[in-house]
Amino acid sequence: MDKWLEKFWGEVLSRDPQRILAAMDSLEDDQEREAIIAHLQCMATEEGWLEPQRISAEAALKALGINK
Repeated sequence: MDKWLEKFWGEVLSRDPQRILAAMDSLEDDQEREAIIAHLQCMATEEGWLEPQRISAEAALKALGINK
């Protein structure tokens, strides 16, 4: 995996609101942001994700002010 992408997802799934917001602010356009949010919503609500992944996705959505 690309180092930037690995770091980005590490920040988004960190459960730290400041780190999450900073990572999302680094995105260049709204389409990227919307794609990440859609993926986080899938992680938070769909089967097949590990519990720590689901919790991290929920924390990211909460930091972004988005309900599942």
